[in-house]
Amino acid sequence: MKPESETFIEDLSLNPQESKPLQTKLTDTYAEWDTWDTITAVRKAIEVFHDVTLVEANEDAYEKLKSLKPNIVFNIAEGFNGTSREAQIPAILEMLNIPYTGSDPLTLCVCLDKARTKEILTYHNIPTPKFVVSNNYEEVKKLNFKFPLIVKPNREGSSKGIYSSCFVRNNDELKSEIQRIYLDYNQPALIEEFLPGREFTVAVMGNESTARVLPIVEINYNQFPENFTPIYSFEAKWILDTKENPLDVFTCPAQLDKELENNIKNTVLKTYNLLRCRDWSRIDVRLNSKGTPNIIEVNPLPGILPNPEENSCFPKAARSVGMDYNEMINTVLFEAAKRYNLI
Repeated sequence: MKPESETFIEDLSLNPQESKPLQTKLTDTYAEWDTWDTITAVRKAIEVFHDVTLVEANEDAYEKLKSLKPNIVFNIAEGFNGTSREAQIPAILEMLNIPYTGSDPLTLCVCLDKARTKEILTYHNIPTPKFVVSNNYEEVKKLNFKFPLIVKPNREGSSKGIYSSCFVRNNDELKSEIQRIYLDYNQPALIEEFLPGREFTVAVMGNESTARVLPIVEINYNQFPENFTPIYSFEAKWILDTKENPLDVFTCPAQLDKELENNIKNTVLKTYNLLRCRDWSRIDVRLNSKGTPNIIEVNPLPGILPNPEENSCFPKAARSVGMDYNEMINTVLFEAAKRYNLI
């Protein structure tokens, strides 16, 4: 890619203070969207080598992209409307024959639907917690799941809808959470058996046979405040863990014996390629009672907060191998450009 090429970033990143508020009681409405700090950091990283224009991921994006016809788009658009929201900009880009970073519309749709992801993993014998999707408590009760359970919205990201109450210990709590998710998020709940083992999040870069795992990050729940639920909930991620007072609960690289490390890496890479992730993703893993790595969630649009004082796991993993923020962003761009034979 020649230095004078134009690279356009698009993102649905409205500042909640600047956008018209929605009539909702939820406090996590904007949880998935990137902050202006992140958008600015990504733009500056790419501007080291290229010309950059920001394009908002709204209903005007099609005409703007059609007119601009960029060499490549660095896609960080989470979208807003519908279950296909993360796939909408990539679908537009494919219609316009414009290259872009990251996974294609199909992968983005599948990975946003947690149950659909788990169905595919289960078919291919990749370990994932026992689960069901339902908004019918009576139906779920008949399945005789073992408590404790995790109950969360099936089609949300960035811990949206995942609160301490999602960790349920009995049928009354289960019924309450299923109802809350259906009423507040207008979707069925994903109910999973809780895995008691260690939890990790794994950053991946590259494509197919050249995909590589960055140093594994462990979330150490024994370092959480006393009586705090051992899940990385919305409260933990966005309220308890702040730039001013970050949670000291992440270890990178995680302290692992070689066998477990290889097992996690192999499971993650198999998942990454099976779901046809491209260029980058972050995959969450938890060990079951036997120490077997289970896939919890796949994030083809990983969080990338630029400030090292904030706990953002993909940049944390990159920094642990000496890759600063600019290099991390441009490496993703390079992987996409290489995939399109632009370089």
